[in-house]
Amino acid sequence: MKQFWLLKQEPSAYSWTNFVADGKTQWTGVRNYTARNNLRTMRKGDAVLFYHSVTDKSVIGTAKVIREAYPDPTATEGDWSAVDLAPDKPLAHPVALDAIKRNPRLKEMALLRLSRLSVQPVTSAQFDEILRMGGSHNPSR
Repeated sequence: MKQFWLLKQEPSAYSWTNFVADGKTQWTGVRNYTARNNLRTMRKGDAVLFYHSVTDKSVIGTAKVIREAYPDPTATEGDWSAVDLAPDKPLAHPVALDAIKRNPRLKEMALLRLSRLSVQPVTSAQFDEILRMGGSHNPSR
């Protein structure tokens, strides 16, 4: 069954624009055990919300998992994982964290409870609501 995720990235380190220009990327450098375990749960074809953290604090676009978890090539020690992602499409307009906080349909979103977690699950209903807020007419199903 298809799963849904939100991945955070600082735009100064790797922005949506960089991601689209690259066409795909290795999602490396995750050094939190919960986030690592979430990466390991991802399956090819899962849908991802790409979130700019720190400065923009908004969902910018959607992506897809194109390669399931494998050893993170940037890790010099420890048991860390990476996945490969491809951009899907930008949202018509970004969905800001403040708008997410104000939406009662999103009150249970991990983003609001686990603000520092860089890889987090979302429900299909939450994913669809973010798409709706961002001006997308293509629900996750």
